Amino acid sequence: MPSIDTARRRLRLSDSHVSVLGLLVEEGGIPDELSQAHAELRDAGILDGEDKISADLYPLVSTLMEPRVIARVEVTGPQGVTSSGAVVGDEFVFTHEAWPGAPESEYVPAEPETLVWALARMVDLHRDFTAEPDTAEEIVSTMGKLDEVIERMEAGEYEEPQAVAEAAGAPVRLAEILSQLNCMWRMTVVWQGDGPARTDAGPAVSALAVWDCGVEGYWLRELPAEPISEGQVDTGSELRVRQVSAKELWQRITDLLPDEAQLRATTASS
Repeated sequence: MPSIDTARRRLRLSDSHVSVLGLLVEEGGIPDELSQAHAELRDAGILDGEDKISADLYPLVSTLMEPRVIARVEVTGPQGVTSSGAVVGDEFVFTHEAWPGAPESEYVPAEPETLVWALARMVDLHRDFTAEPDTAEEIVSTMGKLDEVIERMEAGEYEEPQAVAEAAGAPVRLAEILSQLNCMWRMTVVWQGDGPARTDAGPAVSALAVWDCGVEGYWLRELPAEPISEGQVDTGSELRVRQVSAKELWQRITDLLPDEAQLRATTASS
């Protein structure tokens, strides 16, 4: 159920609730598939009987309707996939975090200076359990072999990484680090402006993908390189991962966000 904490300006909303709010702002009709979400917003007091949105939601709704920067964080772990992120508007910044198995996310206001910290927390970025890697160890394989290793480990063979690697025709180190896998996460930042992956037909995009392998440390997936478009990767695509420190990942998260010059291009081109 949706809920609002007016004292701390926090809200719990699902994607369906956000869709209803967007339609009401645009004065659109509510389709049947969103009728339950619509009723839940009324029951929670977020909408009144005439569908007027609570004034407490103005900062969030205005930011969601006209975002300047959108950050998406997808974490894949033992409990499935959770999606979190942040939305930056002209006046406000909101982060949102999901809980495994729950439809709602918690939306919380944030200051721009804390955005990197918030994104890092969403992926549980922490000091390495082991010493900082002395060398940038790399592992090279293919996406098909990666899939086979993961399938075998999900079937209960994770305690025998060498046997798994031999059966899959994959490097032993690949199976060793995956046997300690906590989660895989992908962070994507999208904005209208200049950027490394901008095309004339769409927004600028920056992204990175990381494996959190517990005592084996963090591994940055360099190939296939993010962002990945649909149909770009198949079983024969090269896989290359490199061990990195938490410090390097903090810097890479910082670098994902557009700077002021890139954001100014948004206003100039609009």
